[in-house]
This record gives sequence, structure tokens and C-alpha cells, in this order.
Amino acid sequence: MKDWKSILKEDSTKWLLEEDNPSVRYFTLTEIFDKPQNGPEVKLAKIAIMNKGLVPKIIDKMNGGGYWETPPSFYTAKYKGTVWQLIILAELCADGTDCRVKKACEFLLENSQHDESHGFSIAKAKKTGGGRQSGVIPCLTGNMVWSLIRLGYLDDPRVQAGISWITTFQRFDDGEGALKGWPYDKYEMCFGKHSCHMGAAKAVKALAEIPPEKRDTKTEATIKVGAEYFLKHQIYKKSHNLAKVSKPGWLRFGFPLMYQDDALEVLGILTNLGYKDERMQEAVDLVVSKQDAEGRWKLENTYNGRFQTNIERKGEPSKWITLNALKALKGYYGNKRNLP
Repeated sequence: MKDWKSILKEDSTKWLLEEDNPSVRYFTLTEIFDKPQNGPEVKLAKIAIMNKGLVPKIIDKMNGGGYWETPPSFYTAKYKGTVWQLIILAELCADGTDCRVKKACEFLLENSQHDESHGFSIAKAKKTGGGRQSGVIPCLTGNMVWSLIRLGYLDDPRVQAGISWITTFQRFDDGEGALKGWPYDKYEMCFGKHSCHMGAAKAVKALAEIPPEKRDTKTEATIKVGAEYFLKHQIYKKSHNLAKVSKPGWLRFGFPLMYQDDALEVLGILTNLGYKDERMQEAVDLVVSKQDAEGRWKLENTYNGRFQTNIERKGEPSKWITLNALKALKGYYGNKRNLP
């Protein structure tokens, strides 16, 4: 089997370990170099995440009530509202035990999670509180469950109920036809004859964040179906015509992606789950082809200008894209078997 390091033009890890981006440094230590969580370097990097860089800048802009912008605009204030900041904080590996971070998590659980189905909604129900049933969508539910797990809420009953929403309602239809009834009738773009690729990706991403020993049989079954859906599409193609790319934008790598998706993210999700399948190879080759002479990857897609604070610069080498590319390549070439 090919050594993943042999396909790199240069070793960029020294650059990733620089202290200007403590989140990237932390993930490089733990996921590229496999340093233990209780090691001194890792501990210092984790502390630095909350003290320098983007995380304190984002938290400083939070309202005392645990929200950004206004309470009702937690989703609609793209990409400055509470939903989007929670996703970014989770991506940056903010400390979920921090009282300010916990306040933001609680705000979202109280205002976005639908009380009965436990999916996450784009709006609050005015009469009953909690998330509005008609606004529950799969990409938001996946993103919020993933973010809350990252921030330490895996064992919280509300997050467990959110996981159950995914395993119960999430569809991976590939043109075969959609189910009828709620939530499938509300949003054609989410649950049409062909399920929304982005919603499917965020759902599998959320379930992949659950440690294997804590996944129940429904979770494992949903992961299996979701992974096969992406493998059938060779990650970014039209499954019924593999010569065509589903969306050209998925070939331009970005961070953070919010509700959007790209080939690198899906490849990372599958390798995180331990998949190594020949149907992933073209996506792997795509990732390899985008590195520059220094073994770095550029930020090709960004929402800068719409965030609370900008993240890197479009068109320039990106520590985040480079980190995610290295993680995916390491995972792919390090995996020893095809999963069923």
C-alpha cells in the first residue's frame, strides 16, 4: 500500500504547527502525529484555542444571552447568527465546558430544536417555544448534532434525541422517489426524488462523530446506507452518469462550509469512518492534484465578509484546507480494508 506521505510534494506540517492558529496546531498534533490528549504539547495547544486566534474573537461578539445578532435570527442571519457561530466554534475545537460556549449551546437547544421530533429548525415556534416544526431541515439538524457532539453534548438526552431524528428521518434517495408525509412533503429541495447531497453529508458527518463504541444498531445502519450513497456518487458525481460532476462548486475546497459541501469534506467523512473503496479514488486524486509545490492547499471557496470575523484569505495557502487534505489522505492510505 502506498505511504500517504510519499504523494506529498513537500512536508507542510511544520507550517501547520505554527502557533498563530492554535486549532490547526492542536489537530495536527492529535490527528496527523497521533499525539495523546494528555501530552504537554496537546494540552498547551488546547488551552491556546480559547486564548488566542479566532475563538476568543468570536466569543467576544456574543450577546450575554448566548446568541449572536438577534435571538430570532439564529439561522437567518447568514453567516453571523448563532447557528453559524456554533458550527465555527465546533470546527475550531472550542472548549465546550466554557460557560459562554455552553450558553450558546443551550440557546440553540431551547430555540431551534423541535420539541416533538427533536430535529433542528430554522425558526422558533412562537406559541409553543422550541423549534418550529415546519422549519426542521436535515442539513441544520446534522450540523447542530455534529456541533453539539464536538462541544461535549453527546450524552445529553436532547442530542441523543437529535441523533434519533437523523436515524429515523434522514433519507439517501438517489432518484428512486421520496417518501410522503412530514418532514418529506415540506421541502422538495431537501427530500425530493433525489435527497439533498449537503443534508446527507451533514447527517453522516454527525453520526461519524459518535465514537464507535457508543453507536447503536440504527446509527451503524444509517452510516452504512449514507456511506454507500456517497460511494455510489464517487463522492461528487452524478450517480446515473459518472462522467459528470454534480456541482462544479464541490471541486473548490472551502472552510468552514456551513450548510454547503465539497469533495474534500465528504472524502474526510468517509475516511474518518474507515472507508477505503475504489470509488473514492478519483476524489483522492483530485485532492492530491490541488497541492502546490510546498505541499499546501489553497482556500478556494469562502464566506469571508459575511462571518463575524474572516477566516484565512481566498486564493492563498490555507492551513485548514491543508490540514483536512492531509487527514483525508492519511486516512485513505492508512485504512487497511473495505468496509461492508
